Amino acid sequence: MTKTLERREKLRGHLIQAAEQMITERGLAGLKTRDLAREIGCANGAVYNLITDVDELVLRVGSRTLLRLDGALSAAVSAGEPSPQEALIRIAIAYCDFAAENLQLWRALFEHRMEADKVVPDWSVHDQLQLFRHIYRPLAALFPERTPEELGITARSLFSAVHGMVALGLEQKLVAVPLPALRKEIATLVRAMIDGLIAQAAQQQAR
Repeated sequence: MTKTLERREKLRGHLIQAAEQMITERGLAGLKTRDLAREIGCANGAVYNLITDVDELVLRVGSRTLLRLDGALSAAVSAGEPSPQEALIRIAIAYCDFAAENLQLWRALFEHRMEADKVVPDWSVHDQLQLFRHIYRPLAALFPERTPEELGITARSLFSAVHGMVALGLEQKLVAVPLPALRKEIATLVRAMIDGLIAQAAQQQAR
C-alpha cells in the first residue's frame, strides 16, 4: 500500500470514528458532513473521496455497532448455564442492556433509511445477519426437528418481540419503563414464548 493510500485509509478511519461520536452525541439526525470535515481537518467535499455517500458512512458506523453488540451477545451466551432457554433469556437481556447503554447508535441501526432503489451492500447485510446465529443455535438445540427455514422464522419472530419491547421500553416518553423492570419483563416474555413453542411441539409429536 502506498503512503497516499495509507493516509487515505487513516483519514477514512478518523471519519468513521468521528461520525460514530457525532451520532452518539446528537443522534442520527445530527450527523452533518460539514461538521465531520471540520472535525477531521479536511474540506467538506473531500469527505466524499473517503466514502461513497452518507448511506455508506452510516452503514460503516452501524457495522462497528453491530460488532460490539455481537461481542455482548457472545459474552451473554457463555455467562451462565448451558440451557438453551436460559441462554436465550440472557441474550435478550444483553440486547436490552446494549441498547440502553448505546442508545443513539442502537437507534441509528433502525432509523437509517436508504432510497428504495439503493441496494444494501453485501458486507452490511452479512454483519446484520451474523447476529441471528446467537438466537438460531439455542433454538436449534431446543427444536432439532425443525428445518433451517423454520428455525430462521422463529429466530426472527423472537427477535422482533424482544426488539419491540426494548424499543418501547426505552422510549423517552410516557411509555418508558425503568430498566430493571424492562429486563424482568423481557425475561418473562422470552420464557413464555419458549414454553409455548415447546408445548406446541409436544402436541404435534403426540398426534
